[in-house]
Amino acid sequence: MYIKKYQETWDLEGLFPGGSDSSKFREHIAISIDEIDKLSTYVHKFEPLKEEAEVEALREMVGQFEIVVKKVRQAGAFVSCLEAQNMEDKEASTLRGRVTELSTTFQNVLTILDGKLSLYSDIEWDSLFKGNDLEELYFVLSERRTAAKEKLSEVEETLINKLSVDGYYGWGQMYDTIVGKIQIPFEEENLSVGQAANKFSSPERMVRKKVFSEWEKAWDANGEVLAKTLNHLAGFRLNVYGMRGWSSFLKEPLAINRMQEETLQAMWNAIAKNKQPFVQFLDRKAKLLGLEKLSWYDLDAPLGKVETKMSYQEGAEFIIKHFEQFGAEMAAFAKKAFEESWIEAEDRKGKRPGGFHTYFPESAQSRIFMTYSGTPSNVSTLAHELGHGFHTYVMRDMHTLNRNYAMNVAETASTFAEMIVSDAAVKAASTEEEKVVLLEDKIQRSIALLMNIHARFLFETSFYEKRQNGLVSKEQLNSLMLDAQKEAYGDSLEEYHPSFWGSKLHFYITGVPFYNFPYTFGFLFSLGIYAKAIEEGKGYEEKYIALLKDTASMTVEELAYKHLQIDLTKEDFWNSAIELCIKDVEEFLALTNE
Repeated sequence: MYIKKYQETWDLEGLFPGGSDSSKFREHIAISIDEIDKLSTYVHKFEPLKEEAEVEALREMVGQFEIVVKKVRQAGAFVSCLEAQNMEDKEASTLRGRVTELSTTFQNVLTILDGKLSLYSDIEWDSLFKGNDLEELYFVLSERRTAAKEKLSEVEETLINKLSVDGYYGWGQMYDTIVGKIQIPFEEENLSVGQAANKFSSPERMVRKKVFSEWEKAWDANGEVLAKTLNHLAGFRLNVYGMRGWSSFLKEPLAINRMQEETLQAMWNAIAKNKQPFVQFLDRKAKLLGLEKLSWYDLDAPLGKVETKMSYQEGAEFIIKHFEQFGAEMAAFAKKAFEESWIEAEDRKGKRPGGFHTYFPESAQSRIFMTYSGTPSNVSTLAHELGHGFHTYVMRDMHTLNRNYAMNVAETASTFAEMIVSDAAVKAASTEEEKVVLLEDKIQRSIALLMNIHARFLFETSFYEKRQNGLVSKEQLNSLMLDAQKEAYGDSLEEYHPSFWGSKLHFYITGVPFYNFPYTFGFLFSLGIYAKAIEEGKGYEEKYIALLKDTASMTVEELAYKHLQIDLTKEDFWNSAIELCIKDVEEFLALTNE
């Protein structure tokens, strides 16, 4: 059977030819501005409780809202791709500024719209949706209406949006500029931060240690400006929260993720009580590497000398094969992504570190970004991002406003896909030594999500508490991070990464505050879904797709109860999910007992 050779670079030409010089993209921006103006006209004309054709007016307004959402997201996705593939692309940075202005203009119009929606009483609001096609949008529009009631006046919120362009978003872009210029010296070359990060999975400890030493120096050298950037981002947020009368800095991230604080606390409480098996794993890994204790730069070190690398082609075929064993639709989506060059995976200089998935709603296409070097972790990352893509794919025929799922459930879909592949890799191991290597890689994701992410949450919580009382210095940030890492890792490491607050992009993302706990939520929630999938077999895909389709139109508590009959505000579910991770650790400890 002929299998197409998959390209390691993505195709952006089919979206907007010419890259950052694309005239078609500039035309798209101009059209988007016109469409926002049309929406603004609809919004300003809309008079709640005064029109006879009120439902029709709302329907027209919502229709235009959908057009603009697609335009703005298409633009944002394209610029994200340009910036990621080449951090030296100065024109892409200019385009980012234009897209930010576009988004802010759009947000200003939505602020007016939301203010008008908030004028309805509950009875009037409910009656507006009964017996017509707007009923499918009841949840998402009600969410906007409720949020508007908790904000400032239209004039004040519009001013905040305008000031955000050069303030809040400006500081976020500053971080990208700083990171784009950082180089990590190694042997006789300078590595980008993405290339340097890949060295932490080197089998040679001297390589890892040397890169980490230069890594720390680089972030420390930029520490003062990074500290200012982080402080001003948090300061902007906190000032806005204060003006709105919000007492908790978790209010916004919880609302964005459509979850209750009780759910968040139940999750972290369960994790805190179950750290010991993972500390045992880290101690055993240290022993297997001939060390007293692991250091930060040893966490991703491979075990053994088993050759587990896969070429990009092999990795792609492995993913498609095992997606197929879960369900035909997931496999078909993955194959489409590889065949149509939706993935940027080439290992080269100048790329942004990390990985992401983005969606182009007008084109109904995804793009996936990562740097692939053939490790089991790379294969898992690729499956993870394809999971994000599948999530958007199954929602492709739904109303655009019903497709804005939150980050925590987005991470559920990606982690589910990742688990299919990592489980398959462990089961396909031909020797006990290979099984240990692959099992260790799988457990590393539990360590990342139950320890590393926990450290990020602990740090960010402490940082925001301190930031409420003034600026937090670079030295204080280092200290807060060190404390957070020691607590999260059960003080099991010899050397930590105190400048992690500077090296991690997620602390500087403006779109979502507390860009951490949703990962852990998604990981553990997906374990519950995965257990169901194993129990029911290949036929579960239909139920899984039904769950994904509901992710943007109900709270996570409602979603879990409807599809899994579980209560997320209780520790029971979280304990049972963590227990599945502990079983992997127990198997690893048994296999490496000698």
